[in-house]
Amino acid sequence: MKNDIRIAFIGGGNMAAALIGGLAGKLTAAANIHAVDINEEARARLEKQFGVNTAPAIGDAVAGADVVVLAVKPQQMKEVVAALRPQMRAQLLLSIAAGIRAVDLSRWLGGYAAIVRTMPNTPALIGRGITGMTALSGVSSTQRDAADAIMQAVGETVWLEDESLLDPVTAVSGSGPAYVFYFIEAMQEAAQAMGLSVEQGNRLAIATFTGAAELAARSSDPVSLLRERVTSKGGTTYAALASMEESGVKQAIVRALQAAAARGREMGEEFGRDD
Repeated sequence: MKNDIRIAFIGGGNMAAALIGGLAGKLTAAANIHAVDINEEARARLEKQFGVNTAPAIGDAVAGADVVVLAVKPQQMKEVVAALRPQMRAQLLLSIAAGIRAVDLSRWLGGYAAIVRTMPNTPALIGRGITGMTALSGVSSTQRDAADAIMQAVGETVWLEDESLLDPVTAVSGSGPAYVFYFIEAMQEAAQAMGLSVEQGNRLAIATFTGAAELAARSSDPVSLLRERVTSKGGTTYAALASMEESGVKQAIVRALQAAAARGREMGEEFGRDD
């Protein structure tokens, strides 16, 4: 059922477009959604595709919104927040920007506390995302529900009590699609090296990944057990996994995620500075 929640997006890139597509005409009417972007082509695309209102600069639409969604690059955030500050009354501020901590947003806004910080991922573009979320103390239960409904428009949500846990979330799910694509690329290259065509290798690798992921999602068994069921002692799968173990693939993946989480913390420090 539609309601009349008014939402203003600051930034009209891919993730904003995914959210708008999940919201317009579903959670709220397209007329209740405003998108601010300096890029004329981005505004025209959003207007044509979703029927929402757009503007090149922050203005009255933001002041009249119930929820303001920050969807700009981290490097632009401090400048955008400075322009946003005069328009903030009691709206919920929902950030989908990587590396910008809610506590820093609050400080830049003079102690504003109705802030929810999120970490979505790119499968949101097809409605299959998952988003880590954390709220500051000034977020009401109604605002929390609104934030959850907005992010559920493009997938699942996971709430965290400690904002610092968004760095591991970023490492696991925010950056995670790239790891999956990386593995698929390797499978495709191997398929071609062993004589399969490009089209055959692509189809086999992608279908295997999507099918295995869906099986894991539907099964009540742990993925370790699902893996064991495919692995016969001395068989082909055993040979492949033994080679990966010998090469330290699992340990390399763990180190990679730890590196991503560490970089997330560094970005928070870097972009949160006032100098």
